Amino acid sequence: MSDLENNSINPLFTSIDQELNALVSNIKILEAVKPLNYLQEKERFFANQFSSEPAFVYRQHDIDPFALKRGLFNLPLEKIQDEDLYQLYLAVIDSYVDKIDQFKSIGSSEFLYDSLRYYGEPSEKDIHNAQFILHLPESPDEDSSALLDAADIKDVMHKMGSRENYKWEMELDDNMVGTALVSGTRVRINSRAKLTQTDAMALAHHELGVHLVTSLNGNKQPLRILSLGCPINTTTQEGLAILSEYLSGNLTMRRLKTLALRVIAVKSMIEDKNFRTTFLLLKETYRIDDEQAYVITARAYRGGGYTKDYLYLKGFRLILNAYEHEPNFNNLLSGKASLEYLPLITRLIDKQLLVAPHFITPAFKAPVENNAVNTFITHAIR
Repeated sequence: MSDLENNSINPLFTSIDQELNALVSNIKILEAVKPLNYLQEKERFFANQFSSEPAFVYRQHDIDPFALKRGLFNLPLEKIQDEDLYQLYLAVIDSYVDKIDQFKSIGSSEFLYDSLRYYGEPSEKDIHNAQFILHLPESPDEDSSALLDAADIKDVMHKMGSRENYKWEMELDDNMVGTALVSGTRVRINSRAKLTQTDAMALAHHELGVHLVTSLNGNKQPLRILSLGCPINTTTQEGLAILSEYLSGNLTMRRLKTLALRVIAVKSMIEDKNFRTTFLLLKETYRIDDEQAYVITARAYRGGGYTKDYLYLKGFRLILNAYEHEPNFNNLLSGKASLEYLPLITRLIDKQLLVAPHFITPAFKAPVENNAVNTFITHAIR
């Protein structure tokens, strides 16, 4: 249920919204592509001198794709009188039809093709931007302080969450590929994570400042549609999250290069379809350590071929431009919104069918001034 009571919402809209939410609320791709045997396969890969392909296994989900799609197509959208709201529900339903196929194919050879259909693949521009960043020199003044462990990272995030009055849950996870993951209002942190103070602050601004904030704001909407998310909202969500790192003064060259390496890894995964080949490309061509090469490669190959990771750099480019030119920019925080749907969402807010975001990302409220070099580099990503 929404935190907001809004008596102006047509009960028909609420009924359709609740039925849609009941049909698809368990379709959570990010959680489903988490390998259950990630650590074991990592150990085996290193023990065999990188010669064996990891054989990741995933939690089984008993869903009926046909029944789910039939339920979606049977929703009486034609009864929605407001054209903007109708278009939003239609687009979200079409998006979930593709998501259902992707969800069902996790762990099979079909997953890559479903992922490509949903997220797309790196363009020449994306590859060019990645190569531009990877050819930049390392920054001599990057944070080299002692690494914080998971408990310390948890403390950094707790302090920020308390300061911003977020309502959320946090837990440590022993079997994660990434460093952190937000699912609804639950934040999971990799129990093996080690970050510098700067990187820990960047993580807090990324995960809490955007992913948690948009979840909390989505929960405050009179309709759940923005909690489910606009089509391909990943590009916008991750772009907002990287922008939050940048505007908080915590986006490092090391972090930008990691985002660029993800683009390269996705491109290699699509073309080579060989874990070892992608791993060695990152390790030998870009001179990164084994641990980082493995994590980036595993992110790209999880599920059977997950192309999502190239969208971080692309999203940052698009969202930085929107931040500097779009007068209704903060409405992107009203839920799991997409930049393409910002005009429509703004109109729905004006019509009081949606509400303006309650929580605003801290770095958007009080951005720091980045140095000239960082400003030049981020604006050179075209």
